[in-house]
Amino acid sequence: MRPKILFFKSVPIALILVISAPILLGYLWVFVRTFSVNMYGMRPIGGFTMRNWMTIVRDPLLWRLAGNTLILATGLTVGILLISCAAAYPLARMTFRGRKAYLSLSLVLHAFPSVTLLIAIFFVLRFIAGIPVIGRGIPIIGGFGYNTLGGVILVSISFLLPLGIWLMKGFFDNVSWDLERAALIDGCSRFRTWWQILIPQIRPGIAALGIFSFMHGWSAFIIPYTFMLDDRTSVMSTYLNLLTSGDRAIDYGLVSAVALFQLLPILMFYIFTQKYLLTIFGGGMKGGG
Repeated sequence: MRPKILFFKSVPIALILVISAPILLGYLWVFVRTFSVNMYGMRPIGGFTMRNWMTIVRDPLLWRLAGNTLILATGLTVGILLISCAAAYPLARMTFRGRKAYLSLSLVLHAFPSVTLLIAIFFVLRFIAGIPVIGRGIPIIGGFGYNTLGGVILVSISFLLPLGIWLMKGFFDNVSWDLERAALIDGCSRFRTWWQILIPQIRPGIAALGIFSFMHGWSAFIIPYTFMLDDRTSVMSTYLNLLTSGDRAIDYGLVSAVALFQLLPILMFYIFTQKYLLTIFGGGMKGGG
């Protein structure tokens, strides 16, 4: 291989390594710290310990928060997929009054900073909490009002929905019209055409959006931290914040173990599903799937 070609191939790799090094060292520090009594820089001191992991195993609160986090991520994923696929189909395949205005509005809503809406959302959730049946008392999610898992799922869906609709519209746009016309000519209804013909064609897109939504829900912090107050409804990210705040000394070993406990499932999830997740940046696909 000529030196010039070797140089141009080596430079991007070197840049990636330089940029990735601090991140990888941070992960390494967290991993080593969970098994160390103490750390001095990157060097463990005081010997090997399993105390931090035994604390996690024996703590029922942490397992309850892990369950809440799973419910939040799953509820967000299911809601985003159902609404995005249902809304994107008419936007991609039909012409009606207000279509372009809705598409433009959804982009504006996605670009709008969510933090600026937190006060308004607080009053909306407080109002919903006072509504019988849906406000409180629903099993598992608690309801859709303030200080409930359902309320946080509802808010999270509303923030992520514009992106989900646009992504699914991109996948629907790239499905051949011939398939849809043939189904309609054969007597299929619009719903049956959507469900049996088009949905199977965009499975990679559905998988990509589902993975993205699950990862977003699993690592969410601002919305759960703002709208869930007690241990019964909190999630793991807010528990990490609790461990690093207050007047007491911070146990960095326990914090590292909890952080790794939260990170590992989503990291493994990403490793095994990244080929689907990467299709989300392609804007769609040709044909099927």
